[in-house]
Amino acid sequence: MEIAVRVTPRASRDRLAAGSDAHFAAWLAAAPVDGAANAALVALIATVFDVPKRAVTLRAGEAARLKRLAIAGDPDALAKIAASLYGREP
Repeated sequence: MEIAVRVTPRASRDRLAAGSDAHFAAWLAAAPVDGAANAALVALIATVFDVPKRAVTLRAGEAARLKRLAIAGDPDALAKIAASLYGREP
């Protein structure tokens, strides 16, 4: 499954929520320095989608606010979690 995430670094805590129809919104406590925010995003996505960190790959947007990630795992389970973040059924 591929997802798009708009990241806001230097937040008070890590959080993932529904964004627009095109992407999720993530707030990360880490600063965008030396890949710290990207690492925090991978860890957050892995936690929310209940997959190991190695199952999350940053595909695009390494230095941008809008990032595209791939998540390996059961597509039905991942879609259900993604839909729950938006408050709807898959």
